[in-house]
Amino acid sequence: MSLEKNDIEKIAHLARLGIHDADILDYARNLSDILDLVEQMSAVDTRGVTPMAHPLDAQQRLRADEVTEVNQREQLQANAPQMEAGLFLVPQVIE
Repeated sequence: MSLEKNDIEKIAHLARLGIHDADILDYARNLSDILDLVEQMSAVDTRGVTPMAHPLDAQQRLRADEVTEVNQREQLQANAPQMEAGLFLVPQVIE
């Protein structure tokens, strides 16, 4: 598929891109090459290929959901300027 100058200008307008006139031919050639590759890939027979959800098809290693640290609330809140019911009090930033 070969793109013309007016095709590139229309695509640039739709994408809200500013393109210099000197670069239009390079963009046309590059986009045409990309569209040719997509056309070649579309021509490949994939009827026997199972679609994949992810290209790596890897399994996640999950760890057990267990508490691994000791509760240190009092120690961590010892230096807090203001506390209420075990919570940090902070200045209001949104009215």
